[in-house]
Amino acid sequence: MKKPVVVKLGSSLVTDTRGRPRRKQLRALAGEIASVVAAGTPVCVVSSGAIALGLRGDRRPRDLPRLQAASALGQSALQRAWEDSLGGHGLRAAQVLLTAAEIADRRAYVNVRNALGALFALGAVPVVNENDTTATDEISFGDNDALAAQVAVLARARLLVLLTSVEGVLTEVGGSLIADGASARGAVFGPRTAAGSGGMESKVLAAELAAAAGIPTVIAGADALAPILAGERRGTRFEPAATGESAFKLWLRFGKRVAGRIEVDDGARRAVAEEGRSLLAVGVVGSAGGFRAGDGVELVGPDGAPFGRGIASVDAAELTGRPANVEAVHRDRLVVY
Repeated sequence: MKKPVVVKLGSSLVTDTRGRPRRKQLRALAGEIASVVAAGTPVCVVSSGAIALGLRGDRRPRDLPRLQAASALGQSALQRAWEDSLGGHGLRAAQVLLTAAEIADRRAYVNVRNALGALFALGAVPVVNENDTTATDEISFGDNDALAAQVAVLARARLLVLLTSVEGVLTEVGGSLIADGASARGAVFGPRTAAGSGGMESKVLAAELAAAAGIPTVIAGADALAPILAGERRGTRFEPAATGESAFKLWLRFGKRVAGRIEVDDGARRAVAEEGRSLLAVGVVGSAGGFRAGDGVELVGPDGAPFGRGIASVDAAELTGRPANVEAVHRDRLVVY
């Protein structure tokens, strides 16, 4: 099976200003997706729009319970819109709702990856959204751009396409297109849309994450999807970094939630970063975050710069006093930047 393509659509592309599905646009995009699936490439859709559909044009509330209620009301309508659009082209739409907790937990992460693989094998199109009804600030992705990047890494996608209402990253609002993602940070980002939770800056950050994991990423307008999938250069493209990391290392680098930090001396930094050794407690000069064994931790050198992350072998309290023969992070459970 070929590696999948992940396509993300924001609320403004899925719903209109009155909180109704943009059915004509969804049908057109579904047709383009169907052509790719028919050619043997699986497609995963990451779709916003549940909250906007649930609000039906009302002003977006700020308090979490009302946002969760709107999501619960709108999610079924969002799924129906995709089922109708994809079904019109002979495709089945599968609903997949995630929180960051599933990404942070290794077992759940693998289960999600396996489920997506099984759906791809059936020729179905997973339609992924954040489970806003149960997500809290502590387990939220923040926006669906970040979710799309995480899904692309999880699925080992060959391409991530972040669709937006403009042609790509612009130098400023109404300005010219920045074709090279390496220059995108120099843009002047405009405000997010009224219906959405992200904005162009969140798309750039998500694109950089996916590209760092070795996945080429494009930010472009909705009318550019078919040309992009056909290999044309459209929008703003972020070139993939060279990476030979295993799926576990990619999860550890991009999926595992960091609960604290471990500060080390220069000798420990060299042993870990240059010699591939485990981090021993004797090289630890401090810690923060009150983490427990099994939590994700960031490793910081004497200059204060992070140089890796891993899974703590012991609680933070057990590192106090730099005890001998205590392993802080095993070398097989850490990744160096």
